[in-house]
Amino acid sequence: MELPQLPAHPTYPLAQQVLLVRPAHFGSNPETAATNAFQQEVPAGTEAKVQQKALDEFNQFLLKLWAARIDAVVLDDLETPATPDAVFPNNWISFHTGGKVVLYPLFSPTRRLERHPDLLAQLQEAHGLAFKEVIDLTSFEAEGKFLEGTGSLVLDRKHRIAYACLSDRTHLEPLNAFCEALDYRPVPFHAFDSTGLPIYHTNVILTIGVDFALVCLEAIPDEEEQGQLLEALVDTGKEIIDLSLAQVKKMAGNMLQVRNKAGEPVLVMSEKAYKALRKDQFEELNSRTKMVRADLRTIELHGGGSARCMLAEIFR
Repeated sequence: MELPQLPAHPTYPLAQQVLLVRPAHFGSNPETAATNAFQQEVPAGTEAKVQQKALDEFNQFLLKLWAARIDAVVLDDLETPATPDAVFPNNWISFHTGGKVVLYPLFSPTRRLERHPDLLAQLQEAHGLAFKEVIDLTSFEAEGKFLEGTGSLVLDRKHRIAYACLSDRTHLEPLNAFCEALDYRPVPFHAFDSTGLPIYHTNVILTIGVDFALVCLEAIPDEEEQGQLLEALVDTGKEIIDLSLAQVKKMAGNMLQVRNKAGEPVLVMSEKAYKALRKDQFEELNSRTKMVRADLRTIELHGGGSARCMLAEIFR
């Protein structure tokens, strides 16, 4: 079958490099369980087995990225301190052009240990990332206010828009501080799952690509907020692909479009998310981007995050 001729969009700022952290102590974090409906506890006595499964999934995911010619920088999680969520580095750090780096306030005290100086040093020394300006928002933790990186934020880097679903993990004050520091326009809203619980991270219900947006409008009950979100997406040229809450539960909103070494747009997702797409949604995406998928069932089940959560975009 002949592949579609995909638009190059060479000027749209997709990341051409991503950061992953290979887990050393993967597991379910009891500090995050109450606010993450996707996360399930690791059964007692299976901790070592679950860690090995997560490690296998991580390594296979990495191979899939490399096969798609995606430039992936890998750090090994530290043995101490033990950080069960280290496989999700996008929550504590983000990279921006001009050597700007943002460090984020995290809800879970255990997760704050992921911002380890040794890992930051590795990024600078081993991978040549110049931290010319560090925007440190972590002081908001003392106020009980949080903004968990590009989990809380879905960024349209071309149009300088920061979409944010407000929750116990995403507060307005640090959102506004981020936007002021990096000259973004905030688009905050509230979203809920099928049981009425707040959606914990924006990136499980919203994915923004070059010319499309996967979004779960069903999760946003306030008509004014939904209208503001849709207006921003449509005004910036996005084709809306509406997801259901059932698809969100299968991680269909948790995707990331990047650019590979050939300059092609590639949409990264889990196998579960891929299988959740309807035929018309798949065909729409397939006409716009290449796709790569990997089996992340253990990481999704016990970590409560998926492919997008595992990738921190690198801009230099």
